[in-house]
Amino acid sequence: MSEKLNFIDLFAGCGGLSEGFYKEGFTALAHVEIEPKACMSLRTRMKYYSYEDYEKAVLNIDITRDDIIEKIDEIVAGETVHLIIGGPPCQAYSSAGRARDPNGMKNDPRNFLFESYVKILNHYRPDFFVFENVTGILSAEVNGEKIIDKVFTALSENYKVKFDPELNILNSCNYGVPQIRHRVIIIGVRKDLPFAPEEMYSSILKTHYDPEMAESERENLKKFVTVKDAIGELPFLREGEGEKVIDFKSNRDNDFLKSIVPIGFDKLKDHVCRHHNDTDVKRYTEMAKNHWSFQELLEKPPDLRHTPPRVFGNSYVVQWWDLPSRTIIA
Repeated sequence: MSEKLNFIDLFAGCGGLSEGFYKEGFTALAHVEIEPKACMSLRTRMKYYSYEDYEKAVLNIDITRDDIIEKIDEIVAGETVHLIIGGPPCQAYSSAGRARDPNGMKNDPRNFLFESYVKILNHYRPDFFVFENVTGILSAEVNGEKIIDKVFTALSENYKVKFDPELNILNSCNYGVPQIRHRVIIIGVRKDLPFAPEEMYSSILKTHYDPEMAESERENLKKFVTVKDAIGELPFLREGEGEKVIDFKSNRDNDFLKSIVPIGFDKLKDHVCRHHNDTDVKRYTEMAKNHWSFQELLEKPPDLRHTPPRVFGNSYVVQWWDLPSRTIIA
């Protein structure tokens, strides 16, 4: 990248979204995050990328504060902001959050945190923005109105945006991640710039096919990265076993491991298996032996049903060696 391109990261979390932009050579001006421990991770990553102002650049602050723009201005210090990234917390939009809440999260103030994103976006008016969230945002409603319609209307004040799930929903599996994870990615282009968001999406090229992809769509794509590709070489553990740090040398024998394990790596950290109660061990054993989903487990051996009932099929998940992993509800 020849030109220095600066970004601000809102609802930064521990820095997963900004990490990709660091790797592509973008320069972080500020991260805004309310959770103190997440801010510790953000500062650690800034130190890793040789930033000297990491204490100041990470704002541990409530983004809804009236003076939030003034606080960010102090850090940006007149630098040009080319890009704003981030996504409001997903609990209010996720199917899990709505199922757990008796009101379906309709009264949750986090439904409208996108307004703080838009406020900051329209103040700095960068060339582009990237807004990320769970797919549940597409169906979430408040007072009979879809949240996603409000989001697109607000983002469209100064930006060209395209609402098309075929474009907006990306699957991490298609980009070399050993996990099936769908996310809504909204890309906006400022209205005075001479190109459209569709051009941005067209440059996000899939590198891997996923298990559900038709044969006709797989041409020139690599096979998905499997659970075995990612963790198959790790030492075997039984439940409750493991140590904080052990000596370990990776074989680096596939493209995925070569991309994430540095040459000379010789210490494995936090390879520890959690404890499981006896009933959970039986549940996982039956699911693995019979290749059952959690729903099938609930239907067949009634003595292994969960009390109180679990309403999500990914409450218990068996990960298969030959497929990408599936997400597990927190």
